[in-house]
Amino acid sequence: MNLVSLRVISHDVTRLVSFYEQVTGVSATWWTPDFAELATPSGTLALASDRTLALFGEDVAEPAANRSVIIEFRVEDVDAEHERLAALGHAFVQRPTTMPWGNRSLLLRDPDGSLVNLFTPVTEEALRRQERPTA
Repeated sequence: MNLVSLRVISHDVTRLVSFYEQVTGVSATWWTPDFAELATPSGTLALASDRTLALFGEDVAEPAANRSVIIEFRVEDVDAEHERLAALGHAFVQRPTTMPWGNRSLLLRDPDGSLVNLFTPVTEEALRRQERPTA
């Protein structure tokens, strides 16, 4: 089994796509007006309109209700990303902080309130954890 993507459902998918394009620097591929994907080398962030929920059944998801999942992106230099995003006017939940597990992390929220973590491994142990084989 291979985790290949996460999908976020939104009432305003255009706004959400714009946010993630700005934060990641990755251009989205729009497959329909209600569904776009931001593909990275290790996985894809899919963003879909709440109109797509009808395809799955009633009451399967609730847009803008995430309070338990953090969407994480590994970046080359989290401090540089902080400066770049601050200059663009983004607000932060937590400025760059080195965590006990060896990642330097920056937290912000997407327009729907989901937490987004940009991180850079900074200790030898954290770097080793990130070098796991992808099979």
